[in-house]
Amino acid sequence: MGRDGRLGELEQMILLAALRLGDEAYGVGIMEELDAAVGRRVSRGAVYVTLNRLEDKGWLASSSAPAEGARGGRPRRVVTVTLGGVAELRKSRDALLTLWNGVEDALASPGK
Repeated sequence: MGRDGRLGELEQMILLAALRLGDEAYGVGIMEELDAAVGRRVSRGAVYVTLNRLEDKGWLASSSAPAEGARGGRPRRVVTVTLGGVAELRKSRDALLTLWNGVEDALASPGK
């Protein structure tokens, strides 16, 4: 997270991946979604630290899904983006769109 309280890039990507995955949003699934969707490989540790931070801020909620045999009987921690998390994503999107507005010409002709 940035010093001004805004979402950091990884936080934003994890929240967006969780929204995309819906009921299937959990640590490893989020890692796979980030790699598949944007080609960003993130370590398991970085994902879980970020998930904990987002939950501490109230932008994510988590619950335990029933244990599966494929996981050795361990429950899966499923996450859900809260209304507060959605609001933070909207603020972040609006800020980025404001910055993107008017730079099309500069992007079209590099080297200026």
